[in-house]
Amino acid sequence: MKQGLQLKFSQQLSMTPQLQQAIRLLQLSSLELQQEVQQALDENPLLEQDETLEENAEPAAAEQPISEEWDQNYTAELMGSVGHNDADYDTLNFGCNQESLHDHLRWQLRLSPFTAVDEHIGLAIIDAIDNAGYLQTSITELTESLAQQLELPLEESEVMVVLKRIQHFDPIGVGARDVSECLRLQLQQLPADTPHLSAALKAVTEHVELLGQRDYRTLSRVLKLNEAALTEVVVLIQHLQPRPGDGFNATDDAYVIPDVIVQKKDNRWIVELNQQSLPRIKVNESYAALIQDARSSDDSSYIRHHLQEAKWFIRSIESRNETLLKVATSIVQRQQGFFEYGEEAMKPMVLADIASAIEMHESTVSRVTSQKYMHTPRGVFELKYFFSSQLATEQGGECSSTAIRALLKKLVAAENPKKPLSDNKLTQLMAEQGIQVARRTIAKYREVLNIPPSSQRKRLI
Repeated sequence: MKQGLQLKFSQQLSMTPQLQQAIRLLQLSSLELQQEVQQALDENPLLEQDETLEENAEPAAAEQPISEEWDQNYTAELMGSVGHNDADYDTLNFGCNQESLHDHLRWQLRLSPFTAVDEHIGLAIIDAIDNAGYLQTSITELTESLAQQLELPLEESEVMVVLKRIQHFDPIGVGARDVSECLRLQLQQLPADTPHLSAALKAVTEHVELLGQRDYRTLSRVLKLNEAALTEVVVLIQHLQPRPGDGFNATDDAYVIPDVIVQKKDNRWIVELNQQSLPRIKVNESYAALIQDARSSDDSSYIRHHLQEAKWFIRSIESRNETLLKVATSIVQRQQGFFEYGEEAMKPMVLADIASAIEMHESTVSRVTSQKYMHTPRGVFELKYFFSSQLATEQGGECSSTAIRALLKKLVAAENPKKPLSDNKLTQLMAEQGIQVARRTIAKYREVLNIPPSSQRKRLI
């Protein structure tokens, strides 16, 4: 075997740290970008907030001279905006009602005249109630568990007594073991002279399955009521709350910051970046000038390194903003029908359409449209909302799945509640408008829109 040297040329694509940083910033949401910018400000001394725009802004109302009309104008405006004149009102807690169902029940438990043992039982029952307000543990299991914890003989009847007390806490019906019991507890709190109360109690106690199936013909026969009386019974039951715990905050609200704003000016749809969500950072010129006065090579190298990183970071953010604006503008140009007429005018569009229009890769468009939001006159939408598959029409055109779902909602909203439209009928109505769609597709879209089948949409009124 003979050894030798051989020269070979080849090309290889490698991702530089700058490119990796630009790609990572591109897929961040507005909130995540703010956190990334704050981290960069903390770690890089050559980055600082750009307060140029804030310095050029007009003085705030609080900085203006106080006139004699302060009490008449400013104070009245502040009190009117809050809309609460209670002397005990705590402004720090305004709009911060985050009490959970379990906290509300424990508060009522502490105010009730329970013995120590009964209070322990009550706490165990409350812990076994889910966020919807239903008891998820059987009385037998609760009794056995509590007997071991208290090391006392305990009967199921003792647990039931405490449960009955809790079921009459606010909201009424909490702690019920099924829907029938929940509705029955709420009906029992109504005045005795409520019309058709006895029939409603019988319906939720013995025939709740017929109510769920909306089998009003059978329900009318077993309750021995005519259609008018049965209608009043159903209306009474519909005013009840089958999920008593839904009125309490189980999770924190999620907020989104729109990245772009779409407005119509001079009969043209204009796309602009949301200036309030854009990071305002710049290079600290004072620190950058220290390179000339650095006393050692280490100091100079340190400043040069962070200066280069600061420039790369600012350039990556600028690239992100340019790409985002370019993608959003292309989306608005292709979906002008939506902005003019609504969802029914939405055109089919995929990532490849936008990628081809702006001459970028589909993966880049996917990163830009992820967790980015657009504020429009019709509401706030994620950029991915404007992408949908296409279905053919009889005229040889194309119709987007979003438009079909919008048409489906419109047809269901206009149907006769006494004779709701079946999936087959919805398919026929779509065909009459030139849209060829299979019945199973209608069923799939209906499930996506949380529209129940026709048998469950039937109403007496």
